[in-house]
Amino acid sequence: HNSKLTTRAQELRKNMTKEERRLWYEYLHTHPHRFRRQVTFGNYILDFYCASAKLAIELDGSQHYTEYGMKKDAARTAFLESRGIMVLRFSNTDVLRNLRGVCDTIDTVIAERLK
Repeated sequence: HNSKLTTRAQELRKNMTKEERRLWYEYLHTHPHRFRRQVTFGNYILDFYCASAKLAIELDGSQHYTEYGMKKDAARTAFLESRGIMVLRFSNTDVLRNLRGVCDTIDTVIAERLK
């Protein structure tokens, strides 16, 4: 257990981005399959995690679209997938402009993973 990551995860839970707040309060916090926010896993902090579906949801701001950000995200995804966790990525713009589509995608993926 990485205490530095735990402290950072707690800070991130207290200071969610507006996109994280929107997805959490308008959808995930009442989802029938329990989601947790800012979950530590290995050396990473997942934005949202559903253990029953082994599904991580990541919301990506502009820093994720740089060469460095994309490399980091690829390594993170490879690590999680090697442990059976699927990673769904949405841009912050997706959450702000198409929340219903984001939610529908999440529901579809969960249904498939729980078959």
